[in-house]
Amino acid sequence: MKVIVLGGAGDMGSEAVRDLVRSTEISVLTIADLNEGAAEKLAASIDDRRVTVQKVDATSHENLVEVMRGHAVAAGALGPFYRFERPIIEAAIEAGVDYVSICDDHDAAEAALELDGKAVDKGRRILTGLGWTPGITNIFARKGYDELADVEAINVYWAGSSADSEGLAVILHTIHIFTGNVISFQDNKFIEVKAGSGREIVDFPAPLGKINTFHLGHPEPVTLPRYLKGVREITLKGGLAENYLNSLAKMMVALGLTATDARKQRLGKLMQKLMPLFPSDKERSLSGARVDVTGMKNNRKMKITYATVDNMRRLTGVPLSIGVTMMGRGKIERSGVFGPEAEGAVNTGDFLEELKLRQIKVERSETAL
Repeated sequence: MKVIVLGGAGDMGSEAVRDLVRSTEISVLTIADLNEGAAEKLAASIDDRRVTVQKVDATSHENLVEVMRGHAVAAGALGPFYRFERPIIEAAIEAGVDYVSICDDHDAAEAALELDGKAVDKGRRILTGLGWTPGITNIFARKGYDELADVEAINVYWAGSSADSEGLAVILHTIHIFTGNVISFQDNKFIEVKAGSGREIVDFPAPLGKINTFHLGHPEPVTLPRYLKGVREITLKGGLAENYLNSLAKMMVALGLTATDARKQRLGKLMQKLMPLFPSDKERSLSGARVDVTGMKNNRKMKITYATVDNMRRLTGVPLSIGVTMMGRGKIERSGVFGPEAEGAVNTGDFLEELKLRQIKVERSETAL
C-alpha cells in the first residue's frame, strides 16, 4: 500500500507519519510538505527506507494531482482547512486516490460534502474529519447513538491548551472558529449562532477538569445530523484551558482583526511569535474531548458520556493514521464524501480498540436522568 501524508512535516501530520510507519502493510510512505527541509529532517529521524519526501504546493491544483497520483490513500493534515480541504479533495478525485483528513473547519466540511456526488461517480472514498475533533468526537457520538434508543441530544465538547500545540495551522484554526456565525443543530434544524457565545462550564477528565466552553465553528454539527437521524439537538462547544485566551480571541474578532483570510493570516503569524510570551497552564497542558448522548435505555432516560484526554498531536494524528490504514485495508466501504460516523465508514469498535492499543484512554459513564 502506498500512502502520502499531505502536511506530513507539521505538528499533526508528523504524528500520523510516525504511527503509519509502524504498519508493515505500507510499502511507500510519502511525506509531502511545502517545508521540504522539515520533511527531510522528519524522514531522517525515522530512518526507514520506505519513507520518501515530496515538496507540495497546496495552492496548485496541478501539483497536488501530480504529487498524489500513484498512491492508494492520501492523508490530509494540511491546514488551514478552510483554505485547502475542498481543493485537496478535488485533486484527490482527479488523481484517483482515496482520502482521509483531519479537517476541523465547519465551512470546509460543508464545502467538502458538496463534492459527494462527484466522488461517488468516480468511485472514490473521501472521509473528511477523522482527527481529534472532529474524529474521536464523531466516533463517541456514533457509539452512544447506537447504544441508546430515541436519542434526543448529542452534545460535543472539546478543551485545549496553548501549551499543547504551537503550530501556525492550529492558531489560524482557533482564530477562524471564533469568527462570525457558526453552524449548530437545534430543534431539529440547522441554525447559525454567534461564535464565542453560549458559555458553558464542562468537566473533563483529569488533569483538565472544568473548562469554559463556547459555541465554535466545527464540523460535528454539520455532519452528525446527516447520518444520525432523529436527533433533535447536536451542539459543539469548545474552549482553551487558559480562559483569558478565549476572551482575547473574542476581542480580536470584535476589533475586526479576523474579518478576512489575509487578516487571519497576518494575525496568526503574529500570534505564533507572541505565544511563548503568554502565560500557559502547564498543569493542564493537554487536550480533551467529551461527548454526551441522551436517549432511552430499558425504558429509562439515560445520558452516556464518552471522554478522553491526551496530547493534541496524539489525539489528532493517531486517528488519521488509523483511518488511513482502515481505508487501505478496504474496511471503509462507503464511497463519496462523508464523515466518520456515516454508515459504511468507520467501525466504532475497531477504532476504539486501535486507540486502546496506542494507550489513548477512553472513559465511559452512564447517568440516569
